[in-house]
Amino acid sequence: MTAGFVRGLRDSLSIAIGYVPVAISFGLAAIHADIAPFMAVLFSLMIYAGASQFILVALIAQQTWFLSVVAIICLMNLRHLFYGPALLKAAVPVNRRYPLVFWAAGLTDEVFAAAIGRFSQQPDHEKEGWYLGLQLGAYLSWVGGTAIGAYFGADWLGRSAVLDQSLGFVLPALFFALLLEIAPAVPRVVLVTSMAAAAIALAWLPAYVAIIVGMLAGGVASVALTKK
Repeated sequence: MTAGFVRGLRDSLSIAIGYVPVAISFGLAAIHADIAPFMAVLFSLMIYAGASQFILVALIAQQTWFLSVVAIICLMNLRHLFYGPALLKAAVPVNRRYPLVFWAAGLTDEVFAAAIGRFSQQPDHEKEGWYLGLQLGAYLSWVGGTAIGAYFGADWLGRSAVLDQSLGFVLPALFFALLLEIAPAVPRVVLVTSMAAAAIALAWLPAYVAIIVGMLAGGVASVALTKK
């Protein structure tokens, strides 16, 4: 358990490299929306939803009706309904020692991709510890990055235009790296179908809806491939 947990923390560094700059950006966005620094950190501690937190800040700044805020954030995170069953089937050991709530609490896009791609490399008795370490490392990097952005980021970015412009590139680069990691385990037709469907949907729909469309298309392609 301990060895697997430590290895999971180490493997979370690849996620943290992408999380910290984006979390710094979130802390800055919250401050610019007149949200107190401690509240920005509390958002990351309690919500921990990546892009949804940026949308949440924008909606708060626009004084959007709270029920509309809840509906929009839930829709953006609808994709997690697919992550849980997929992880449960492919990765969760039968003899797990912790309740499933511990598996779900830190499940993000990047953690899911890393888990699916690397679970087969972990010894059976260390899988649970490894996954918990992976989650914790990613979570701490997001919260820590938010605190840095909320309390110190404005001064840093004001002195570096290059740093300001580069933050937006980090998360897409992280997603692409994770895609390359899990690509060998996924049929090529499923990847291409998901990509094409998401790209077409993106021309008319918001990004978070296009992601869901791509996931649904990939699921249909996978089912069709299995039946054949």
